[in-house]
Amino acid sequence: MRWYHTLSYLFGGAFLSNTLPHLVSGVTGHPFQSPFAHPPGVGLSSATVNVWWGIFNLVIAYLLICRVGNFDLRKNQHVLPFAIGFIALSLLAAHAFGRFYGGL
Repeated sequence: MRWYHTLSYLFGGAFLSNTLPHLVSGVTGHPFQSPFAHPPGVGLSSATVNVWWGIFNLVIAYLLICRVGNFDLRKNQHVLPFAIGFIALSLLAAHAFGRFYGGL
């Protein structure tokens, strides 16, 4: 596996992790922070904006995971960078958004 496949799977996991809060908030009709809010990442964006932002993140995750190299869920060398990216961004998001929702 080439080094850029590893990097692609790492960022693919991060983008997939970022998909979840935006898509879930949007689909349930709740506003949530996004890069398009004022101020970015602090203010709330509409549910519709969050659905679109979640879908965008999902498309990027798909491209990075499924279209770069030959990602195989049965190979640890593929799953490990994906999992590290997913877990790292999930923990960073929990810390960053915990201050808004009492999760710290």
